[in-house]
Amino acid sequence: MGLRREAEVLTAALDQGCHVVLDGPPGTGKSTLLRAIANASGRGVQFVEGNAELTPARLIGHHDPALVLEGGYRDEAWIDGPLAIALREGQLLYLEELNRIPEETLNVLITAMAEREVVVPRRGRIAAARGFLLVAAMNPYDAVGTARVSQAIADRMSRIAIGYQDEEREREIVRRETGFEGRDVEVGVAIARGTRSHSAVRLGSSVRGAIDMVRLAYGLADLRSERPLGREGLLDAAVASFSGRLRMHEDQDRTAEEVIAELLDAALSAPPEAPGRAAAGPAPPPAAAAAR
Repeated sequence: MGLRREAEVLTAALDQGCHVVLDGPPGTGKSTLLRAIANASGRGVQFVEGNAELTPARLIGHHDPALVLEGGYRDEAWIDGPLAIALREGQLLYLEELNRIPEETLNVLITAMAEREVVVPRRGRIAAARGFLLVAAMNPYDAVGTARVSQAIADRMSRIAIGYQDEEREREIVRRETGFEGRDVEVGVAIARGTRSHSAVRLGSSVRGAIDMVRLAYGLADLRSERPLGREGLLDAAVASFSGRLRMHEDQDRTAEEVIAELLDAALSAPPEAPGRAAAGPAPPPAAAAAR
């Protein structure tokens, strides 16, 4: 939803054999975009969560210690990791959080991209079959826990920047994911978008916060037999959905809860976007919001 240009560039890059990094904040559809394109093209994908604990052995594969003790370094003792599988079978290797991965593990990726192979002690050479490519996702450098990606990595990858969708597309994503429409969708999206530009907030919420708020609001409305849900109920839903996602500036005295209440009141006082706005209520069954 709202990523057609990015989808076209990614499709062309993969068709032409380019390694790609998807660069953008959390919740902008990077994984959804890749899944949609991989499914449409019939490509296999090995998904790997990048973090500080991702060692070369976890990425490439390893020998089972018990089997090694029993019979030595035989083929049967080797367990392929996601990189080895992607190389052998010509699949895409999708690495999330590229700029949180240790440097020694990134060096393995450089070899795989540059030489299209990796060499494993006591195992030998694992060569890349046709179709193997690396696709990585990373958050902006200033996000907590991130590091700059080395030039050796950056020089081997095409970069596709992915930002937040516009307001109407974010509303449509929330409608599809929740199955609901109306005021609560508009309010949830308005709060999510407001957190991204608020002066007291260093890191705002993605559309996932709005999705959770709408679900919680409808759940509270049922529990409290209150439809439409009043301000107090909406605030309960909003604080639960957004407060854990916000990172405030260190020099701020204001709390996340205060900012959320401010944004909620602003959203409730805003005039409807268009006449005949749909009343709160269930929509058709939800479908995953895929890139198209």
